[in-house]
Amino acid sequence: MNEPVIRILVVDDHPLFREGLAALLNAASATTVIGEAGAGAEAIAQAGALNPDVILMDIQMPDMNGIEATRRILAEHPSIRIIMLTMLEDDDSLFAAIRPGARGYILKGADKAEVLRTVTAAAQGQALFGPAIASRITGFFQRGLQNKSAAGPFPELTE
Repeated sequence: MNEPVIRILVVDDHPLFREGLAALLNAASATTVIGEAGAGAEAIAQAGALNPDVILMDIQMPDMNGIEATRRILAEHPSIRIIMLTMLEDDDSLFAAIRPGARGYILKGADKAEVLRTVTAAAQGQALFGPAIASRITGFFQRGLQNKSAAGPFPELTE
């Protein structure tokens, strides 16, 4: 029996990138692009009209950034899985995207296998981050734990 095809909405303000990504996803047997949007407000409207399984969302867009669009989409459609696909590697962007509920965060330089792996995982309810992003997350928490252990295991407790 065949697995159900993952229905995807691609959101990016650069038409050439958006179209290339759509072609890549449509060439895979497990995914199909059901819509495209070039801006945050358009993404919100398309999400409501098309009810995709997964949205690949850019962060930087002209009318509304992808983080705000993610927050609004998930408030109305919590079953949609959103993956940030961006050039931004900084911790602030990463954690700002995860807070409203992004299920993945991959860089635009990712290869086809990484994109398909992340889309499939998100569609199955998992959260997946590319290797570069996973290293950033791990490093963030390791730094936090090192700072906390310097103060003792329970710094808020008195002797």
